[in-house]
Amino acid sequence: MTFGSPEWFLLLPACLFIGWFWKSLRLWSPLRLLLILLATFGLADPKINMQEDSLDLWVLLDRSDSTEDLVDKGLPEWQRLLEKAKPTSKDKIHKFDYGAEIVETGADGTGGFTGSRKLTRTGLALSHIAALTKENRPSRVLLFTDGYATEPLHEAAAELQARGIPLDFRLVRDETYDDFRLARLELPERVQAGEPFLLAATVRGSTDADVSLIIRRGGQTLTETKVKLVNGVGRAEFTDRIPRAGAFQYEAEIIVGGETPLKDAHPGNNRITRWIEIAGGPRILLVTKYTDDPVAKVLSSLDFTVDVVSNPSALQPGMLTGARAVILNNVPAFEIPQPFLDAVDFFVREQAGGLLMAGGKQSFGSGGYFQSSIDPLLPISMELKNEHRKLAVALAIVLDRSGSMAVGVNAGGKNLTKMDLANAGAAEAIGLLGPMDQAAVFAVDSAPEAVFPLTKIQGRQAELQARIRKVHSMGGGIFVYEGLKAAWDELKKADVGTRHVILFTDANDTEEPGDYKRLLEEMKKEGCTVSVIGLGTKMDADAKLVEDIGKRGDGRIFFTDRPVDIPKIFAQETVTIARSAFIEDPVGAQPTGRWAEISPKLLEWLPQVDGYNLSYAREDATTSLSSKDEYVAPLVAHARRGLGRSAAVSFPLGGEFSQNIRDWKNYGDFVQTLTRWLMGMDLPPGIGLKHRLDGTRLTVDLLYDTEEWSKKLTVAPPKLRLLESHAGATPYDVSWKRIAPGHFSVTRDLDEGAIVRGAIQVGEYALPFGPVTVGSSVEWAFEPERLEELRAVSRQTGGRELLDLSTAWLRPPSRQDVSLRMWIALAMLVFLVVEALMTRTGWKLPIPALPHWAPREKEVKAKKVKAPKPVTPVVTPEEKPIVTAQQSEAESTERKSRYQRAKDRK
Repeated sequence: MTFGSPEWFLLLPACLFIGWFWKSLRLWSPLRLLLILLATFGLADPKINMQEDSLDLWVLLDRSDSTEDLVDKGLPEWQRLLEKAKPTSKDKIHKFDYGAEIVETGADGTGGFTGSRKLTRTGLALSHIAALTKENRPSRVLLFTDGYATEPLHEAAAELQARGIPLDFRLVRDETYDDFRLARLELPERVQAGEPFLLAATVRGSTDADVSLIIRRGGQTLTETKVKLVNGVGRAEFTDRIPRAGAFQYEAEIIVGGETPLKDAHPGNNRITRWIEIAGGPRILLVTKYTDDPVAKVLSSLDFTVDVVSNPSALQPGMLTGARAVILNNVPAFEIPQPFLDAVDFFVREQAGGLLMAGGKQSFGSGGYFQSSIDPLLPISMELKNEHRKLAVALAIVLDRSGSMAVGVNAGGKNLTKMDLANAGAAEAIGLLGPMDQAAVFAVDSAPEAVFPLTKIQGRQAELQARIRKVHSMGGGIFVYEGLKAAWDELKKADVGTRHVILFTDANDTEEPGDYKRLLEEMKKEGCTVSVIGLGTKMDADAKLVEDIGKRGDGRIFFTDRPVDIPKIFAQETVTIARSAFIEDPVGAQPTGRWAEISPKLLEWLPQVDGYNLSYAREDATTSLSSKDEYVAPLVAHARRGLGRSAAVSFPLGGEFSQNIRDWKNYGDFVQTLTRWLMGMDLPPGIGLKHRLDGTRLTVDLLYDTEEWSKKLTVAPPKLRLLESHAGATPYDVSWKRIAPGHFSVTRDLDEGAIVRGAIQVGEYALPFGPVTVGSSVEWAFEPERLEELRAVSRQTGGRELLDLSTAWLRPPSRQDVSLRMWIALAMLVFLVVEALMTRTGWKLPIPALPHWAPREKEVKAKKVKAPKPVTPVVTPEEKPIVTAQQSEAESTERKSRYQRAKDRK
């Protein structure tokens, strides 16, 4: 027996001492003395050590793609063997399936695994089991897997070891089989601009052979070579150097084939993609359509690192890495890939980046940025008031209502069809038209049907929108020629300056184009333009036809594989045609005196601009320069967005309508001052971050000088924000763990193929990083290190590799300390009731009488009295003899003795 708190035994002598001096407490009575003893024992927490005679066996079944159907084949036999070997009915078996998630199975092990199979999250499964086990029952884990987890196992191993749970495993796949794979592509996460670095590719295969290896950067092939596999492993190394800052994507691919045919079981693991960040000085990403952009000249002459992108369609979110600001100089929205536009919001708000949009006929509302991803970032509103419009518009919308439009999609938690979203987009377009505009809508499958003919709006938006929302998907495909011809026949009736057609069609189901080329040529000659919204991607079957219609129609071309984006694209296109307003006449410029918020240096403004985009300042924006015309519109405005900054220059900085601005003597000072403000404040020294990816697990470490940053981090704790690249993703916070002074760390499990960007926010500063790419073939990497890690974890926890399942029920040495407090408390309760009963009723315990022995008579010896000297007494007849005290006491004692003897005889 052991005691958890033996110090309570000191209470016992204290109670006995109190009972000795305060006898009225009656602590020496048997019951109360027993209660004191029980209370003391209970507080001391007595425990007895007992051997457990039962076992919980937790069976984990790997259901990832890489195990294929091997688990299903072996499961019936495994179940039979485990049930047969179960020692007693007290032993229990628990079965779980896992892949990217973990799911408990039925009692028979069936039911089907419905989770994602694209990852092998063995670490997650083991941690989940460790949390489910009971402390008072011995447990054991039996893992059926191919051994190739897609995440580290060390954390789960520590949890199992702390709970004393052994991990046994049974491999369900041979270590050698017909497969060649690109096991690893190694390169640093970040290097300095111009610094050479090493790339290393590791290739593994089931047999020794020569395979072709191709290395690409940004889609361009850097090198192609042969890799010789010896003992199933081959390695190739390359060096590269990138002179400019930014983020660059590397791709490695192996090609198995050639003169000798080779079997390759899983071609999906033949390619790996990684990103590298090239760090440099302050970098500006300038997206421009101008051949010789004056903004680039000014910034380059002032030692800014300017990354000029003249092909907007090549933009990728990774290009934002290392940039401090993005300038969109007269570039239309439809030419910029949607993923890049979506990424700018996180870049500005979370990574403390800057955004500048400069005016021109292809920017702001005229460029299709209304309701785009970056619309909320700008300090100006592109919504044009009806009273400020000068020209009327005739708009015809052709809607695809073929059978594919009946497919259901999830839009913001609502179950809608593609047709519902197309209807919502057309209704949004009608809502943006003014009273003087005209519109017609046609629903087309094999023939066009007029939802309503060419109609003047005149406040009838609600009525017309209700008609559009009643369109339903029919059957077959969309006959393009029929739809375009019906739209053109209506627009011929319109006597307005702008006539435009929006064709919405499925890029995989666009049929019967007919003589569309002749029709589009006729429409173009009459001043009618055609834009196309293709539901799908540029890789779809009819995508080339969709693109050709847009090009020949002299309009814009949109592709989206996200139906939820359809209403937004309709709105952008409608504003571009119907509500854009680029003022082409020179107008005077009036400073507001608010430039001091950007720079304390006074700026001598130019007196007028050659033209500008009409817009309106938002409530939280600051206007530094406004127009002198009737609109008093913002020409230069800026605002803060999250940790970043945003600015809008409504007049062109180059090209057409920019002569006055380019002749302005303070042009260079204006551009560089505004750019420096957009770049924000430099991060103080003494703090930095590093990140690494291990399988699918991202680890981010924040390191800082405790003397410099401890107080600052106490006031504003660091916050980690991450954004994944999948559709509809929103930024989210990840909790830090402080593991040492000056060191925060966090780990995050990512999905296969995920591209993640992040930022560590400290007050008004941000440390951006990413993109971090999880390979699309992580599940098929089959790295031997993972298998060795599994074996090491099994040994560490006291487990085994099981070949004989009859030994699975081996109980680990487990003795449990069982507390006696509950039983002592019950005993105390019983004695308390008895004590209360005795106190109230006076009742006494029926204790049997003990044998009685009479006390032994004590012999009283007469004391010898010294005789006095003889005196002859003078006795008179009347005197009585004097009886002394000693004589009286002796007589009394003798009487009592006689009485007692007489009583005893009876």
